[in-house]
Amino acid sequence: MDDAIKAFVMHLQVERNASQETIRNYRSDLHQLARFLQRTRQETLPSRIDTVTSDEIRAYLHSLDQQGEKASSLARKLACLRSCFRFLVRDGQLSKNPTDNLRSPKLPKPLPRVLTKDDAAALMEFPTGQSPLALRDRALLETMYSTGARVSEVVGINLGDLNETDGIVCLRGKGRKERIVPIGDLALRAIREYRKSLKPMARSGYLSSPMFLNHRGGRITTRSVARMVSRYSSRLVGGAVSPHALRHSYATHLLDEGADLRSIQEMLGHASLSTTQKYTHLAMDQLLAAYDRAHPRARAAASPLSGKDRKSS
Repeated sequence: MDDAIKAFVMHLQVERNASQETIRNYRSDLHQLARFLQRTRQETLPSRIDTVTSDEIRAYLHSLDQQGEKASSLARKLACLRSCFRFLVRDGQLSKNPTDNLRSPKLPKPLPRVLTKDDAAALMEFPTGQSPLALRDRALLETMYSTGARVSEVVGINLGDLNETDGIVCLRGKGRKERIVPIGDLALRAIREYRKSLKPMARSGYLSSPMFLNHRGGRITTRSVARMVSRYSSRLVGGAVSPHALRHSYATHLLDEGADLRSIQEMLGHASLSTTQKYTHLAMDQLLAAYDRAHPRARAAASPLSGKDRKSS
């Protein structure tokens, strides 16, 4: 299977402009399937890609399920296999896609956690001090909340991507698609203070140089940003959140303040409006919660419009 995997990875890199993280995950998933087949078939050499059957893929996924793999992980692995076998059929290496009749596991769809506006404001203030790292963390938090950027997008910002005069920044999303989004004055101020704190050599980089640096002077990683967000947000009443919670909060707060769904879709870089529409549910949930807290008759005993009963009416 090695040659088929290499061809698929090349397709991801050249034709689909997939991120390095996606390529790494897909390569790992495919090699995991190859090891499973070699083990179950008791073969000494790697299995041929054109001999893989639907039943074997079912058995592979079932074995992962038995080992306690999450449904979301199983769904991702199956999506990887579907994509790979679809490519191999188009490439003429296979006559039939063995994943065609396989169903993805059902995934729960909980609404993402959203910070209140007060919590979001508090989170921005948690990095204190004037050290380059503290100023960097503040600038990162402000930028994520101000732009709704995915964590991979914010670490990918280069010096040349920021236009302070117009208050816009270029983000590179999934499939390396670029989009221009507004960035607020507070985020711009935080970035300026952070960049001023750096040594002259680090401060005056090329346009393609990273905006946000790690302690060694290289581009900060997504994992480092996730750890940073978790560390500061653990001080909030609701506990730690992921960087994606800032993206959800950004969209929900825009909607609360009257921004239209199409504009939010453009700024988030969603290909489909249906993806953006989940924020209408988030905004409504917050509205109902505020009503329950504030209205003197919201919690009347046995009220047919209280709690879940009201939502389903």
